[in-house]
Amino acid sequence: MAGIFDLFDRISSKKAPVGNVEYIVAGLGNPGDKYDKTRHNAGFMAIDRLAEKCGVEIKTAKFDALIADTEISSHRALLMKPQTFMNLSGTAIAAAAKFYKIPPENIIIIADDVNFEPSFMRIRRKGSAGGHNGLKDIIAKLGSENFIRIKLGVGKKPTPEYDMVDWVLGRFSESDMKALTSVLDSVAYAVEEIIGKGVDLAMNKFSK
Repeated sequence: MAGIFDLFDRISSKKAPVGNVEYIVAGLGNPGDKYDKTRHNAGFMAIDRLAEKCGVEIKTAKFDALIADTEISSHRALLMKPQTFMNLSGTAIAAAAKFYKIPPENIIIIADDVNFEPSFMRIRRKGSAGGHNGLKDIIAKLGSENFIRIKLGVGKKPTPEYDMVDWVLGRFSESDMKALTSVLDSVAYAVEEIIGKGVDLAMNKFSK
Protein backbone atom coordinates (compact mmCIF):
# COMPACT_ATOMS: atom_id res chain seq x y z
CA MET A 1 0.00 0.00 0.00
CA ALA A 2 2.92 2.35 0.56
CA GLY A 3 3.44 2.55 -3.19
CA ILE A 4 -0.10 3.81 -3.75
CA PHE A 5 0.23 6.53 -1.14
CA ASP A 6 3.61 7.54 -2.54
CA LEU A 7 2.03 7.90 -5.96
CA PHE A 8 -0.71 10.15 -4.64
CA ASP A 9 1.93 12.21 -2.83
CA ARG A 10 3.59 12.81 -6.19
CA ILE A 11 0.29 13.83 -7.75
CA SER A 12 -0.99 16.09 -5.00
CA SER A 13 1.49 18.80 -4.18
CA LYS A 14 -0.09 21.74 -2.37
CA LYS A 15 2.46 24.22 -3.71
CA ALA A 16 1.31 26.71 -6.33
CA PRO A 17 2.08 25.45 -9.85
CA VAL A 18 4.81 27.31 -11.72
CA GLY A 19 5.70 27.69 -15.38
CA ASN A 20 3.38 27.43 -18.33
CA VAL A 21 0.31 25.22 -18.43
CA GLU A 22 1.42 22.14 -20.39
CA TYR A 23 -1.58 19.83 -20.16
CA ILE A 24 -5.37 20.01 -20.13
CA VAL A 25 -7.22 17.23 -18.30
CA ALA A 26 -10.99 17.46 -18.78
CA GLY A 27 -13.85 15.32 -17.54
CA LEU A 28 -17.01 15.45 -19.64
CA GLY A 29 -20.56 15.72 -18.38
CA ASN A 30 -23.62 17.93 -18.11
CA PRO A 31 -23.83 20.73 -15.51
CA GLY A 32 -26.57 20.98 -12.90
CA ASP A 33 -28.07 18.82 -10.17
CA LYS A 34 -30.47 17.26 -12.70
CA TYR A 35 -27.56 15.36 -14.25
CA ASP A 36 -25.53 14.62 -11.14
CA LYS A 37 -24.34 10.99 -10.97
CA THR A 38 -25.87 10.08 -14.34
CA ARG A 39 -23.98 7.77 -16.69
CA HIS A 40 -23.07 10.65 -19.01
CA ASN A 41 -21.40 12.40 -16.05
CA ALA A 42 -18.85 9.68 -15.33
CA GLY A 43 -16.17 12.06 -16.63
CA PHE A 44 -17.20 14.72 -14.11
CA MET A 45 -16.99 12.16 -11.33
CA ALA A 46 -13.50 11.08 -12.39
CA ILE A 47 -12.13 14.62 -12.71
CA ASP A 48 -13.55 15.50 -9.29
CA ARG A 49 -11.72 12.49 -7.84
CA LEU A 50 -8.49 13.56 -9.54
CA ALA A 51 -8.90 17.11 -8.19
CA GLU A 52 -9.39 15.71 -4.70
CA LYS A 53 -6.13 13.79 -4.99
CA CYS A 54 -4.39 16.93 -6.27
CA GLY A 55 -5.70 18.92 -3.30
CA VAL A 56 -7.63 21.43 -5.44
CA GLU A 57 -11.26 22.29 -6.17
CA ILE A 58 -12.57 22.72 -9.70
CA LYS A 59 -14.59 25.88 -9.10
CA THR A 60 -13.05 28.84 -10.99
CA ALA A 61 -15.21 29.88 -13.96
CA LYS A 62 -13.27 30.40 -17.20
CA PHE A 63 -13.46 29.21 -20.83
CA ASP A 64 -17.16 28.21 -20.40
CA ALA A 65 -15.93 25.71 -17.83
CA LEU A 66 -15.06 25.23 -14.19
CA ILE A 67 -11.29 24.89 -13.86
CA ALA A 68 -8.47 24.31 -11.39
CA ASP A 69 -4.76 24.92 -11.85
CA THR A 70 -2.52 22.21 -10.43
CA GLU A 71 0.71 20.27 -10.83
CA ILE A 72 0.81 16.62 -11.85
CA SER A 73 4.08 14.71 -12.14
CA SER A 74 6.08 17.97 -12.12
CA HIS A 75 4.02 19.45 -14.98
CA ARG A 76 1.49 22.25 -14.71
CA ALA A 77 -1.98 21.05 -15.71
CA LEU A 78 -5.40 22.62 -16.06
CA LEU A 79 -8.30 20.50 -14.78
CA MET A 80 -11.59 21.25 -16.52
CA LYS A 81 -15.32 20.51 -16.31
CA PRO A 82 -16.98 22.08 -19.38
CA GLN A 83 -20.27 23.80 -18.51
CA THR A 84 -21.60 23.97 -22.08
CA PHE A 85 -23.48 20.65 -21.88
CA MET A 86 -22.06 17.50 -23.40
CA ASN A 87 -22.78 18.16 -27.07
CA LEU A 88 -20.76 21.42 -27.01
CA SER A 89 -17.83 20.20 -24.89
CA GLY A 90 -15.37 21.26 -27.57
CA THR A 91 -16.14 24.95 -27.05
CA ALA A 92 -14.47 25.00 -23.63
CA ILE A 93 -11.63 22.64 -24.51
CA ALA A 94 -10.68 24.51 -27.69
CA ALA A 95 -10.78 27.90 -25.94
CA ALA A 96 -8.42 26.77 -23.20
CA ALA A 97 -6.12 25.00 -25.67
CA LYS A 98 -5.88 28.14 -27.80
CA PHE A 99 -5.22 30.39 -24.80
CA TYR A 100 -2.44 28.22 -23.38
CA LYS A 101 -1.17 26.98 -26.77
CA ILE A 102 -1.70 23.34 -25.80
CA PRO A 103 -1.30 20.83 -28.66
CA PRO A 104 -3.96 18.10 -28.96
CA GLU A 105 -1.41 15.47 -27.89
CA ASN A 106 -1.28 17.14 -24.44
CA ILE A 107 -5.04 17.08 -23.93
CA ILE A 108 -6.54 14.24 -21.86
CA ILE A 109 -10.31 13.76 -22.05
CA ILE A 110 -12.17 11.53 -19.56
CA ALA A 111 -15.56 10.38 -20.85
CA ASP A 112 -18.21 7.70 -20.44
CA ASP A 113 -18.44 4.72 -22.79
CA VAL A 114 -21.59 2.62 -23.18
CA ASN A 115 -19.68 -0.24 -24.81
CA PHE A 116 -18.07 -1.37 -21.56
CA GLU A 117 -19.18 -2.35 -18.08
CA PRO A 118 -18.73 0.10 -15.16
CA SER A 119 -15.64 -1.69 -13.84
CA PHE A 120 -13.77 -1.13 -17.12
CA MET A 121 -11.35 1.65 -18.15
CA ARG A 122 -9.62 2.06 -21.52
CA ILE A 123 -6.96 4.57 -22.62
CA ARG A 124 -6.50 5.58 -26.24
CA ARG A 125 -3.89 7.89 -27.78
CA LYS A 126 -6.31 9.14 -30.47
CA GLY A 127 -9.26 8.01 -32.56
CA SER A 128 -12.75 8.75 -33.77
CA ALA A 129 -15.64 9.89 -31.60
CA GLY A 130 -17.15 6.41 -31.60
CA GLY A 131 -20.64 7.90 -31.49
CA HIS A 132 -19.93 10.01 -28.39
CA ASN A 133 -21.27 13.52 -28.99
CA GLY A 134 -18.91 15.19 -26.54
CA LEU A 135 -15.86 13.68 -28.23
CA LYS A 136 -17.34 14.49 -31.62
CA ASP A 137 -17.59 18.19 -30.74
CA ILE A 138 -14.06 18.27 -29.31
CA ILE A 139 -12.71 16.76 -32.55
CA ALA A 140 -14.62 19.35 -34.58
CA LYS A 141 -13.54 22.33 -32.45
CA LEU A 142 -9.88 21.25 -32.16
CA GLY A 143 -9.74 20.15 -35.78
CA SER A 144 -7.90 17.03 -34.64
CA GLU A 145 -8.50 13.50 -33.34
CA ASN A 146 -5.04 13.36 -31.77
CA PHE A 147 -5.99 13.88 -28.13
CA ILE A 148 -5.78 11.23 -25.41
CA ARG A 149 -9.00 9.64 -24.15
CA ILE A 150 -9.68 7.80 -20.92
CA LYS A 151 -12.93 5.94 -21.44
CA LEU A 152 -14.96 4.78 -18.46
CA GLY A 153 -17.47 2.00 -18.92
CA VAL A 154 -21.00 2.90 -17.80
CA GLY A 155 -22.77 -0.24 -18.99
CA LYS A 156 -24.59 -1.24 -22.16
CA LYS A 157 -28.26 -0.60 -22.84
CA PRO A 158 -30.41 -3.41 -21.43
CA THR A 159 -32.06 -3.95 -24.85
CA PRO A 160 -31.30 -2.71 -28.38
CA GLU A 161 -34.62 -0.87 -28.38
CA TYR A 162 -33.82 1.14 -25.23
CA ASP A 163 -33.44 4.85 -26.06
CA MET A 164 -29.76 5.84 -25.87
CA VAL A 165 -30.47 9.34 -24.53
CA ASP A 166 -32.61 7.91 -21.73
CA TRP A 167 -29.85 5.41 -20.95
CA VAL A 168 -26.91 7.84 -20.69
CA LEU A 169 -29.01 10.38 -18.77
CA GLY A 170 -30.18 7.72 -16.36
CA ARG A 171 -28.54 7.06 -13.02
CA PHE A 172 -26.41 4.09 -12.07
CA SER A 173 -27.76 1.18 -10.10
CA GLU A 174 -26.17 0.76 -6.70
CA SER A 175 -23.96 -2.08 -7.90
CA ASP A 176 -22.89 -0.24 -11.06
CA MET A 177 -22.05 2.89 -9.08
CA LYS A 178 -19.92 0.79 -6.74
CA ALA A 179 -18.11 -0.72 -9.74
CA LEU A 180 -17.48 2.69 -11.32
CA THR A 181 -16.27 4.17 -8.05
CA SER A 182 -13.74 1.36 -7.74
CA VAL A 183 -11.92 2.53 -10.89
CA LEU A 184 -11.90 6.28 -10.19
CA ASP A 185 -8.62 6.06 -8.27
CA SER A 186 -7.15 4.23 -11.26
CA VAL A 187 -8.00 7.26 -13.41
CA ALA A 188 -5.87 9.43 -11.12
CA TYR A 189 -2.99 6.94 -11.40
CA ALA A 190 -3.40 6.80 -15.17
CA VAL A 191 -3.31 10.58 -15.61
CA GLU A 192 -0.12 10.71 -13.53
CA GLU A 193 1.44 7.98 -15.67
CA ILE A 194 0.40 9.62 -18.95
CA ILE A 195 1.86 12.99 -17.98
CA GLY A 196 4.93 11.65 -16.22
CA LYS A 197 5.91 8.62 -18.30
CA GLY A 198 3.90 8.71 -21.52
CA VAL A 199 0.62 7.37 -22.85
CA ASP A 200 2.03 4.06 -24.12
CA LEU A 201 3.04 2.91 -20.64
CA ALA A 202 -0.32 4.01 -19.24
CA MET A 203 -2.21 2.16 -21.99
CA ASN A 204 -0.38 -1.08 -21.22
CA LYS A 205 -0.85 -0.68 -17.49
CA PHE A 206 -4.41 0.57 -17.11
CA SER A 207 -6.48 -0.38 -20.18
CA LYS A 208 -8.19 -3.42 -18.75
